[in-house]
Amino acid sequence: MAVSVGIVQFSPDKGKLESNLDRIAEHLIQCSEEKIQLAVFPETSTTGYFLEGGVVELAITADQLTQKLQDRIEGKMKGPIEFALGFYEVLNGNIYNSAAFCRFNGSRIQCLKTYQKFFLPTYGVFDEDRFVSKGTELCVLDTSIGKTSLMICEDVWHSVFPTLNAVAGATAMIIPSASPARGFRSEHIENHERYQRLVRAISEEHGVFTLLAQLVGHEGGKGFVGGSMICDPLGRVLVEAPVGVEAIITADLDLEMVPIARAQTPLISDLQGSWHNLLKIANRID
Repeated sequence: MAVSVGIVQFSPDKGKLESNLDRIAEHLIQCSEEKIQLAVFPETSTTGYFLEGGVVELAITADQLTQKLQDRIEGKMKGPIEFALGFYEVLNGNIYNSAAFCRFNGSRIQCLKTYQKFFLPTYGVFDEDRFVSKGTELCVLDTSIGKTSLMICEDVWHSVFPTLNAVAGATAMIIPSASPARGFRSEHIENHERYQRLVRAISEEHGVFTLLAQLVGHEGGKGFVGGSMICDPLGRVLVEAPVGVEAIITADLDLEMVPIARAQTPLISDLQGSWHNLLKIANRID
């Protein structure tokens, strides 16, 4: 079974919630017209990333997000579509850097789940822990591409986190990200190269599809790198977006690749078989 997926490598206007939602809705309509079944947008697509204290004014609830998009796509969508979208979320009185997974069923948009970013970078150019709350849970849900986990940016830099999602049943991993370009000691952007290695390694080790959606554009002198990519469960790059510019990339995912990849390299099976012993070791470390 093949599923058509797309990544919208997006450049939001910083702090312009309503106009960014206008453009996101336009992209959703375009993806629907092109019969893309699942579209993925980057981290903080609704507002831009470096808001600092501005998150208080620009964070919204998941219900507000879906209603604002519903108002914009009403009568314009060509068919059902799922999508994942990064935004600053108000939830239970706290503000989070979140990703929403939504489904348009042909008439209404429903938010199936939101995921709150677990690892908040607070070093170098980053200051997230000062302005948003930490997430505390994994997010694995049923989607058109199978059991799918949501992680955000730095979450995947901690190798244990994709592993936990794989053990929880994920056969695909969606990764909205906003990564400012850093490391220019060679002709290549070092953090972009790191993402290329990370995403391929996650796919290959766990036998999962990975969909990395990167922000682009400039905020306060910082340029977001782009280079979004989709990898198959063998760790092969199916498609990669250019660096530094907006783009939509698409691929057809053959879902039968997951059991084939896991049969060839049964690392996830080995891990699941040793899980209780690993938990004992982890508890002794704690």
